[in-house]
Amino acid sequence: MAKTNPGRFFEDYTLGQVIEHAVPRTVGSGERALYHALYPARHALYSSDEFALASGLPQSPLDDLAAFHVVFGKTVPDVSLNAVANLGYAEGRWLKQVYAGDTLRSTSEVIGLKQNSNGKTGVVYVRTRGMNQRDEVVMEYVRWVMVRKRDADAPAPETVVPELSKVIDPADLVIPEGLDFSRYDFAQAGESHRWGDYAVGETIDHVDGVTLEEAEHMMATRLWQNTAKVHFDATFRPDGQRLIYGGHIISLARALSFNGLANAQMIVGLNGGAHANPAFSGLTVKAWSEVLDKAETSAPGVGAIRLRLVATKGGTPFALKGEDGKYLPDVLLDLDYWALMPT
Repeated sequence: MAKTNPGRFFEDYTLGQVIEHAVPRTVGSGERALYHALYPARHALYSSDEFALASGLPQSPLDDLAAFHVVFGKTVPDVSLNAVANLGYAEGRWLKQVYAGDTLRSTSEVIGLKQNSNGKTGVVYVRTRGMNQRDEVVMEYVRWVMVRKRDADAPAPETVVPELSKVIDPADLVIPEGLDFSRYDFAQAGESHRWGDYAVGETIDHVDGVTLEEAEHMMATRLWQNTAKVHFDATFRPDGQRLIYGGHIISLARALSFNGLANAQMIVGLNGGAHANPAFSGLTVKAWSEVLDKAETSAPGVGAIRLRLVATKGGTPFALKGEDGKYLPDVLLDLDYWALMPT
């Protein structure tokens, strides 16, 4: 009997299958430091215990996307080890803050399957939940990934494509217990723009750029234990290039959005997302945002803002799709999310 794990192929998944992912991971302040070393992340709530205390939290939590990376990384050996590409996200919600000392683990349920017309690959839809040591769900999201078949002649499963919400209702967003922005320090946060200063339809060019480095990408994939072959093994792709982990682009774009959205402190909802084009070392990533919606919350001084975050290869700001409805070649990421901001 083989002792090694080749990873799951498309025909290994069944509808309703629940996968318990190894290995639980205890996070510490080191994860926050490494996250800030990899990305120019500067949002105050995740940088300063004192700022977090003044905002009603017990201490500065782990960055919302760092928690996402840890939960996501657990799933890779079981969901996307043999992936061709990670295609999209939906129905993501951050439900509990993650603090130093918490232990995270992940489970996924297969909620959809669709074989591609070439018969060589298929799309697997999973709903993933990350839990802490108290079995509290800290976050959940749906993603779909294109996976290779082991045997092209294996029969196709019945096609089931789940119906997913395009937008999370603001009433379903979970506001962290105790969060209070009524004494918010705009000077320490880095910008004076508050919730009321943003208008639906407004676009923001975040100006700055970051050139992708192979070393940083490999450090990130190892840190988050993302072992997908396309990210590690240069022989796995015909062009001999390692594909940059999509989450790396998400975090870079989010960090770049600080310039213009410094007060969009916490991500609490992921409405949708697409990795529009592949990214490789040497590309320079830039970002722009569009305000899609705004909503009030019950927390003191806290408003919710819905944002489209677009990462590009340095392309023209605010250009997203061509006349054919397809993403332009310069677009790397199209992410739709809810964030919390002082009113």
